[in-house]
Amino acid sequence: MNHAQWKTRRTRQLLGEKAEPSQAYTNAGDAMVLGQAVHDRRKELGLSQKDAAERAGMTQPQISTIEQAGAEPTLAFLRRLAKALETRLSIDLDEDFIFVFTPLIEDKPAQEATPVEAALHEMARDTRSHVAGIV
Repeated sequence: MNHAQWKTRRTRQLLGEKAEPSQAYTNAGDAMVLGQAVHDRRKELGLSQKDAAERAGMTQPQISTIEQAGAEPTLAFLRRLAKALETRLSIDLDEDFIFVFTPLIEDKPAQEATPVEAALHEMARDTRSHVAGIV
């Protein structure tokens, strides 16, 4: 195919043609979703990349690379990162990857939890119960 006949994926979609994304495109999108989730949670906690890295036993460039969608981390890496960000990490592996960092509030008395924290805690508990029932 020469360049005059080349069409972008978006153009093929608009013309009603089949336009499957490449694996690299899909992986990049997944990495971006994870990076944004890490960035958002880190900012919620008021942590710098250096602070988050120290908590996780990592380096600041590792945190930066994750936030900029430049890496595909291992499960062990994600576990350390979730602990450093004081969260549980849920990953939905269905059609689109979804990464959800749920703040840990078990140690916080119920009267101190904000309504949002209480709702997140309830949702996380319901999800764990549902998953346990499936497995």
